[in-house]
Amino acid sequence: MAPKRQKQKRSKRGKTKITLPVSEEAEPVNMESMGHPEIYPLVLTNKTQEIFNCRIDEDVTDEQPYKLIRKEDIFSDFENRAAVSDFYPVKKIIQEYPGDELLLVYDKDFKYGLNFYLIGTEEGKENYLNPPEVPEEQEECKEHIPEDTYIYKPPISKPWVSLGSEKEIEEESVKKSTKEITYMISRKRSEFGAPVKFSDQNASSVKDAYIECTAYPDKNFTLKQLERDVGMQVVPKIKDTSTQTRCVEIALQQNEIMNTFINDWKSLAEEEGTFGDKTDTHLKEYQSFTDLHNLTEKMITCVSWHPFIYGLIAVSVAVRLSFEERVHFSGKLLLQPSLILFWSFSDPIQPQLMLESPDDIFCFQFCPSDPNIIAGGCINGQIVMWDITAHADRIENIKAGGSRSKNVTLKPMFLLEPETNTEAMYIRHCAVSSIENGHRKAITDIHWLPDTFEINRLGSVFENRSGISCQLVTCSADCTICFWDIRPQKALTPQPPTEKKKEESIEVPFDVPSTFLHLNLSWKPLSKIRLSKGETTLDHCPTKLSLSEGSLLYKAQDKMLAQSKAMKAGEMNPYQNLEAGLGNHLKPIDDFCTKFFVGTEEGEVIYTDWKMERDPETGRFMTKKPLSLYTVHDGGVHTVQRSPFYKDIILTVGGWNVAIWKEGIMTGPLLQSSCAPKRYTSGHWSLTRPGVFYIGREDGYIDIWDLLEKTHEPAQSQNICITMITYIKPWTFSAKQQFIAIADYYGTLHILEIPWTLSHPSTNEVSSISHYFEREVKHLEYVEQRKKIREEEKKEMEMEKKKVETYQKSKEQLEAKLKMDYESYLELEKNILINLGLIKVEETMSNMEMI
Repeated sequence: MAPKRQKQKRSKRGKTKITLPVSEEAEPVNMESMGHPEIYPLVLTNKTQEIFNCRIDEDVTDEQPYKLIRKEDIFSDFENRAAVSDFYPVKKIIQEYPGDELLLVYDKDFKYGLNFYLIGTEEGKENYLNPPEVPEEQEECKEHIPEDTYIYKPPISKPWVSLGSEKEIEEESVKKSTKEITYMISRKRSEFGAPVKFSDQNASSVKDAYIECTAYPDKNFTLKQLERDVGMQVVPKIKDTSTQTRCVEIALQQNEIMNTFINDWKSLAEEEGTFGDKTDTHLKEYQSFTDLHNLTEKMITCVSWHPFIYGLIAVSVAVRLSFEERVHFSGKLLLQPSLILFWSFSDPIQPQLMLESPDDIFCFQFCPSDPNIIAGGCINGQIVMWDITAHADRIENIKAGGSRSKNVTLKPMFLLEPETNTEAMYIRHCAVSSIENGHRKAITDIHWLPDTFEINRLGSVFENRSGISCQLVTCSADCTICFWDIRPQKALTPQPPTEKKKEESIEVPFDVPSTFLHLNLSWKPLSKIRLSKGETTLDHCPTKLSLSEGSLLYKAQDKMLAQSKAMKAGEMNPYQNLEAGLGNHLKPIDDFCTKFFVGTEEGEVIYTDWKMERDPETGRFMTKKPLSLYTVHDGGVHTVQRSPFYKDIILTVGGWNVAIWKEGIMTGPLLQSSCAPKRYTSGHWSLTRPGVFYIGREDGYIDIWDLLEKTHEPAQSQNICITMITYIKPWTFSAKQQFIAIADYYGTLHILEIPWTLSHPSTNEVSSISHYFEREVKHLEYVEQRKKIREEEKKEMEMEKKKVETYQKSKEQLEAKLKMDYESYLELEKNILINLGLIKVEETMSNMEMI
């Protein structure tokens, strides 16, 4: 991919506008087509205006809209800022300019499209500064030319002259030709003024309760047509038809059964584009972001879109160093800020916000109840909390675009930006966890628990009556999974008044919100889980996790938007006054699933339970043993994510392969890919198509899997960058526009637009993918049954083999026994013969020697 340079454009009041990507070899725009070949439009930013003293409404005004700039000053700007200089597009024009001073003109009305333009010739400069005088004769002629003015002349009344039209009007007018019918309604005199009482009754059960007036033919009104006047004109052929009630009923029934206004051709085209059309299947680059102000080599560790602000995305960055290098350069790293950057589509050069943290952030997430609350996990094991409520107006005005005046005018795209200060704002964190009681190593994953439930120290689930998310779960490389509660915890023992006074006397900086002041440096985990390996003393090292309620976070955007609007309307932020959590009056939820999936550094996928159980021997509460454990990945697991369409389908990515699991199936994964040519580093489900997911590789390629087309390999692969992809995060703005954010190892964030075929599902895709998973489950069950049958057959074969071996062994033993009996018989016979004196010992010895 060819490198691109961002060209910054500013409005007439010096405010930052949308930037357009242009290539390094872009030529200046020439106005030859408009009759001015010597004019070159330019966009000058606030900084450039201050350097050359050409600030709008101060140095250049309506009375004097031009400025003479020395050629040497522009060359020195090239040396200082190089390609970032706003004069860089006209560098060649400036070098070839014969004079020493160039004329820069302020284009207030955007006549040439931008806020300034440069005159590139001496002749044009002289014509602008000294315009030619108009001859006096022409001026006199212009003065004597009368203006076209409209003079009102009142109408003059004239006598009416009849031309016969009154006769036609009289003939066409309607006249009464029938006798009027008069009805008389009477009642008794005594009933006048009597009180009236109304009541409900059944009209069919009371006599004369209603009268039905049915239509019938009346001979008195039957007229025979004798003559008809018909007028004809040259008009297109028309057809006059009529219908009866029966036909209307049939038409209404058909409208209820099917939609008669559906566009069948459009539906057919959708099917064709989804399965057969390959012309629009690649991701298209939309924008890219790089922090040009920070020269330190950093990589992007986590990406998260803002839940409801268009084009606002947050990324966390970390220094590209190994553990040994971090230890060696620890002194220098303390001087460098660790940040979360907020990028906007409206400004690809300057971040909108910068969240400071005590150390590099490896994961973070917006709060599902309030997007102004952000939680992140550091490399040193601490959790950091931010509250950006005070800066919400700044980031929300980004999407407005331009002025909010009533007189709306069409402007170029680069002017559709908020009129706000372009300087990035550094926001300090408002709380960090205790480093002694938290994680010992880097936090690799963090999740907010939904606002529907909360847990206690033993992992029991209770209903959440506060209506907001107040708990988090984290996993770390120190082999632990921790649950945290952001509410103040009830003290087991009352604090002395001296300690309370010390806490009250803590001074809070003016720029730090006091939302989570009670957590700062004293925040401890509510519960801590260790994944034991069983027989050994070692534990599993978790890297990613997925809770059973994780899929609910995909559907929380509408709720978050409603809560943010409520806070704007004047309601108090619920996170300002948090009450102590886990009260005794909470109602437990018994049928809640407390099981979850965990990926480890060794490539294992574990299905376990966070609820603790009492050890029968020691009586202590211990973590339950994992329900299932499979080693399917040949490297650390980077992704564990539930499908947004099926709550029991989980995608795991690690090493050189991917796997898809179904919760409740303990026999193995539904799908396990073969080894890829390069190591996989990240992955994510599609948010709109159930059978599509994206996998990032270490060589900068992204594999796009489509289970409707292929299940054994990716449907396509596309190169995104030249280095390792570290994170993938799609986002859906509307049905017509969807983006995917891809972060790389060099710190660049690529925003790509998802094509139609990868963003719009087919008509039956949800049911088709569901049937595919069901078939894979049946296949696993069949394989498991075959394994059991094979094991039984193997046992039977071993039994037969043992029988044969036993038979052979018994035959050999019998022969050996017979031989021993025969030898003992010979020995007995010899002894008897010796005792009887029939043979001598010498003869037996000689016979033995002869033998």
